[in-house]
Amino acid sequence: MEERPVVPTHLGIIMDGNGRWAQKRSLPRTAGHLEGLKALKKVIKEASNQGIGFVTFYVFSTENWKRSKQEVSYLMGLLVSKLHGELAFYNKYNIRILFRGDIATLPKEVATVINNTISATAANTGITCILAINYGGQDEICRAVNRFLEEKPERNITCKDICSHLDLPEVPPVDMIVRSANERRLSNFLLWDSAYAELEFYEKLWPDWNFEDVQRICTDFAKRVRKFGGVQ
Repeated sequence: MEERPVVPTHLGIIMDGNGRWAQKRSLPRTAGHLEGLKALKKVIKEASNQGIGFVTFYVFSTENWKRSKQEVSYLMGLLVSKLHGELAFYNKYNIRILFRGDIATLPKEVATVINNTISATAANTGITCILAINYGGQDEICRAVNRFLEEKPERNITCKDICSHLDLPEVPPVDMIVRSANERRLSNFLLWDSAYAELEFYEKLWPDWNFEDVQRICTDFAKRVRKFGGVQ
């Protein structure tokens, strides 16, 4: 039997370039976000085909509130209409949906649909799709520390304590983080988890991504030698 190539157990994706994709076509930025959702569905299907267990998509950061009220309102509305509206897709492909971020401070209708989507896909046993919404790596670490201090304020905190108080402590650390649109920074994404993550940056704008891009990621990952601070 042919041995299957090594793939990331957990892949993180910074989806960038929606606005530039729309601008190149003289379309409003909202059109880019809608196409970006279509790309996400293509990518998660192929990630499942490749045997990747977890994919975290950077959907909306804690810094994205700085954007125009019109764009933020559109994005919040898109979450409400599409998250639960895609249940048939999630269930058809056996996708479990989880979320990462400060859900408590989101608009009530967004938080409600997030919780409903988690519950509606909890029994799915295929790939886990994690949507980072109102998420920032620094914010997650601060919230993890505060959770720990509420429980055990009398003792010093350790790295293990922080790990166990992150948003999704049961999810393995990210193995590889990729970013579209040729931007070369993490932008506050999975800062704790990325301590030993492989990094790669691709030129293609996010709405243009498809199954070939996932295959390329897997090929690039298989070439990496992961030492985790040791020697090979």
